[in-house]
Amino acid sequence: MKLFSFYKAILGVAFYCLFMISVAWASEHSTAAQAEAMAHKAAAFVKVNGLEKSVEEFTNGNTFKDRDLYVAFAGLEGVMLGHGGNPKLIGKNLIGLKDPDGQLFYQKLLDLAKTKGKGWSEPYKFLNPVSKKIESKVIYVERVGNNWVGVGVYKD
Repeated sequence: MKLFSFYKAILGVAFYCLFMISVAWASEHSTAAQAEAMAHKAAAFVKVNGLEKSVEEFTNGNTFKDRDLYVAFAGLEGVMLGHGGNPKLIGKNLIGLKDPDGQLFYQKLLDLAKTKGKGWSEPYKFLNPVSKKIESKVIYVERVGNNWVGVGVYKD
């Protein structure tokens, strides 16, 4: 009987640990629904506040940053205007940017914004600013005039 109680206690601890790991993982990784909602919110912000204030808020503010969620804000010609995950990209034309597998993902994001106006990208690889690792990512893009906003989720 003592052996059964011992195993029961071990099993309980194991389930508790698994539960806590899943809670921790869920709190670090965002969902597609959260990314899409943030993209809609960012598009509305641009429409109300204009280019300059949007660039500042998306890059340096806290309103549009949540764990691994952040806004990428770019012109349809390819120049990154604001970026909450990597401000070093601002001002650069990224049309030729490839992921580690050689995929011209940025051009595909521009094409999505230009042709469909909004929607989810195909998976590509990009640096996750939270984990500091290259991870698979999809991004929800929404066109706003001659620009687009995008918010993505990482999938490891």
